Amino acid sequence: MRRRGWLAAIGTTLLLVAPAPGAAGTACQATPPDAFGPFGRGSPPVRSSIGQGHVLTGVVLSSVGCGPIPGARVELWQANAKGRYVRALSATVNVDRSGRFRFTGPYPASYEGRPPHIHLRVVGRGHEVLLSRYEPLRGARRGSVRLVLVPAAV
Repeated sequence: MRRRGWLAAIGTTLLLVAPAPGAAGTACQATPPDAFGPFGRGSPPVRSSIGQGHVLTGVVLSSVGCGPIPGARVELWQANAKGRYVRALSATVNVDRSGRFRFTGPYPASYEGRPPHIHLRVVGRGHEVLLSRYEPLRGARRGSVRLVLVPAAV
């Protein structure tokens, strides 16, 4: 069971993000954006849990140098079973100095034929805002993402 959860986390990471970084000082491939989402409703409350059933961990990195972006924040939005995005199913998680975060919530709902998913808005100082989406493997209780942001144009 433990091994299956570990494999699920790796599989989920591969759905969203670029390959692992090379040697220190090299560039990381940026996470592809997904502009669709329930954004524009203000920032969700700062909290790391909205329930139980699924744990999402991750790291926020810069595409230049592959280093962590301390102070970045990850906004997460889940829909309810009717496909509505409500504040009760949203959160803002601040990353630590190593760029890592942890979020706990119910397993994302599936509605209108759409796969279970969580929308992510990642904001890091000096970097472009990233809109992305996390899709857990079916029934997975854990997942992990690597979110790589592009520096903002000067």
